[in-house]
Amino acid sequence: MFKQGLIPLCAGICAGVLSLAADASNLDDAINAGSDAVEAEVISLRHHFHQNPELSNREFETSKKIAEFLTGLGLDVQTGVAHTGVVAILKGGKPGVVVALRADIDALPVTEITGLPYASVKKATYLGREVGVMHACGHDAHTSILLGVAKVLTGMKDEIPGVVKFIFQPAEEGPPKGEEGGAALMIKQGVLGGEYVPSAIFGLHVWPGKAGSIIYRPRGAMAASDSFTLRVSGKQTHGSSPWLGVDPIVTSAQIINAIQTIPSRQLDITNSPAVITIGTIRGGVRHNIIPETIEMTGTIRTFDEKVRESLLAKLGKTVEAIGESTGGKAILELTPNTPVTYNDVALTNQMVPSLERVAGKENVTLSPVIMASEDFAFFQKEIPGLYFMLGVGEDGVAVKDMPSNHRPDFFVNDRALKTGVRSIATLAVDYLSSK
Repeated sequence: MFKQGLIPLCAGICAGVLSLAADASNLDDAINAGSDAVEAEVISLRHHFHQNPELSNREFETSKKIAEFLTGLGLDVQTGVAHTGVVAILKGGKPGVVVALRADIDALPVTEITGLPYASVKKATYLGREVGVMHACGHDAHTSILLGVAKVLTGMKDEIPGVVKFIFQPAEEGPPKGEEGGAALMIKQGVLGGEYVPSAIFGLHVWPGKAGSIIYRPRGAMAASDSFTLRVSGKQTHGSSPWLGVDPIVTSAQIINAIQTIPSRQLDITNSPAVITIGTIRGGVRHNIIPETIEMTGTIRTFDEKVRESLLAKLGKTVEAIGESTGGKAILELTPNTPVTYNDVALTNQMVPSLERVAGKENVTLSPVIMASEDFAFFQKEIPGLYFMLGVGEDGVAVKDMPSNHRPDFFVNDRALKTGVRSIATLAVDYLSSK
């Protein structure tokens, strides 16, 4: 009696498994076909955004084009989120949970030297100075990829179980001084709440590497970031008589050298890595005048909160002591920026097979820790998230010779964009289908 009842039960289970497999295969086919169909449009969009970059919290035309594209797909679109952000809702044809997909849209104050036919020649004012503007971090690729995903998923929405929330985020590079912005402000304004509350979020970042390859890391993948301003004051005097004043330039040089020994000599780098970098130095007006003040700005990157606390304490003591020892004064002003980009372990393990299916198992590898930071981390502090890197290097160029992000010659291989579209679309559909 027991054995006889087992046969129809097994048959039912097997039929269900086969049905799920068939559904998954059909969805993959739809994503692949859709990605092929939008590839040329995605490339065209990227070239447009690349040629027309805008700085953080000033992405007015970028935001307008994104909103027009999404509205044209028939999605529910909200604009003006965190100043220039855009959020769109795609309702699938079947019941299910909500998943969020995010792309950042801002550019950097960098003068482009790529020589590409669609290179940026835009200028803007940054910190009171005229600067070139360039998508030197690849946010133009992120934006165009997610627009491509929106079009692919809209074309197959009847088969999607659940809801997709598209988040186009401004000011990932940090808002202008005195302003709020970025992921933190979007969250503050309720982007993860409302009628459609996502239970997970996915995003990608383009990176110098083999075009179409993917790297990922569970747990801490990218560093926490703090920025700082250091004001060094002395006593102005004639350059020919430095003993009559206090030279803040010499003091600053001593500080720069000394703080590099904090990570290298005062922290246990076997525990977790840490970096201190000075990015700007300003001071002085004439070659033969020792100035009154020097201002420096920099960044700190860490992966561990205790290491961070120790580094900041040592940094403050070091700059203060050197300032006093030269007869001047050094004041440190710290601005916390982003936490560690932390990929949820369970979510990452669940979704890696999806990435392998898209890019090929041999092209999906574990990443080392990355000292760059990402404010995607703020989303991950609220809900489980997975953030991964997409290789966009030039064909035939060794990885070690590829220009890194933030360089004026940073290059994005258009051939990799389709893999980006397929990977994000597949993650969204696979996640929704698993719930």
